[in-house]
Amino acid sequence: MDNSNKTFLIYGVSKGLGKAIVQAVPKPTDTIYGVSRTQPQEVPNLNWIRADLSKPKQAVSDVKKAIRQQKIDVLIYNVGIWEQQAFSEHYNFENVSAAEINQIINTNISTCILSIQSLIENLKLSNNAKIILIGSTWGVDNHNGKELVFSATKFALRGIAQSLREILREHLIGVSVLNLGYLASEYEIDKPTQNVLEETVYSLIPLADVIQAIHFILSTTKASCVKEILMPAMLDQNV
Repeated sequence: MDNSNKTFLIYGVSKGLGKAIVQAVPKPTDTIYGVSRTQPQEVPNLNWIRADLSKPKQAVSDVKKAIRQQKIDVLIYNVGIWEQQAFSEHYNFENVSAAEINQIINTNISTCILSIQSLIENLKLSNNAKIILIGSTWGVDNHNGKELVFSATKFALRGIAQSLREILREHLIGVSVLNLGYLASEYEIDKPTQNVLEETVYSLIPLADVIQAIHFILSTTKASCVKEILMPAMLDQNV
């Protein structure tokens, strides 16, 4: 196999950004593993791993069983669920149930930590491994959002990345967080960007812009550390 071929492990591939990453980032000759609860549609060359990320222990086991001892060059944890009434005027933290809080924390954080822990040996087999955690503008200082549980998990994601850099520094494994604002995630990646911009009146970030940021991180050598990229929508005044 050509040394330039990479093995990708991408979480949250059934729709939105995760599906777009699978379609637009790897080369046709790369190996792609995709994790989601529901099977993605129309995604060729994908080795799908069914896993419910709200159940950390089982999800980690399901993924590890599929990956075994293979090298991983790129691990992208693209997971972020939020409260049912999030980002609306109906959001009321007092009404968020304990079950929902635990589900969000398990999916966004517990499974992330345990997954990375279980895959460090696989990442060490790469000659230029990268971990990319998909964060949010809800995880940066002084955002104006009320969504407490989602925000807590996205702040936690940055904490994971900061300590993980120290753990993996000696192995020259890069750890990056992409803190993204409002995405035009309902549009497929093959829809022309100009059409997306016009239809959203320039208020949402086209997925193509996020793909460019990921390409940049993956293009860097192991001598570089891309810590964080903060990418709010231009018209978003929340950050």
